[in-house]
Amino acid sequence: MTEAVKTPWHLWVVGAVSLLINAFPAADFTLTNMQNEFWLSPLNDAQRSFILGAPLWSDVCWALGGFGAFLGSLLLLLRSRHAVTAFIVSIIGLAGSTLYQHVLNGETTRALFQNIALYVTLTIWVIMLALLFYARAMRAKGVLR
Repeated sequence: MTEAVKTPWHLWVVGAVSLLINAFPAADFTLTNMQNEFWLSPLNDAQRSFILGAPLWSDVCWALGGFGAFLGSLLLLLRSRHAVTAFIVSIIGLAGSTLYQHVLNGETTRALFQNIALYVTLTIWVIMLALLFYARAMRAKGVLR
């Protein structure tokens, strides 16, 4: 008979905070692709054209990144080992988005959004890698089932 592993308090903190943080990219993707005027109103015409004119593969990456992160956080709170897979999917999506924004269109991204886009992307990478490593550690300890 196996002994149940007690859920550490920090899992609830990391899960709840990451769920709140990762709700933003899911909402951002949804509202942007619905072309919600309130959501897009801070953007000028050039920024709006760049974002709405992205190729399908880039939008798919954006969706995988945002919804994968949100799902990973939710699965972390549910203590599911599948949180690790969701975070991996999110990172794959983030890699595709980073490729589109900063490698293939780096000059355009910098011209439209200055260095803010780069700083935001780097911050997202740090958060997502930290969440992946955290989820893997919790799975290894038997906290995630």
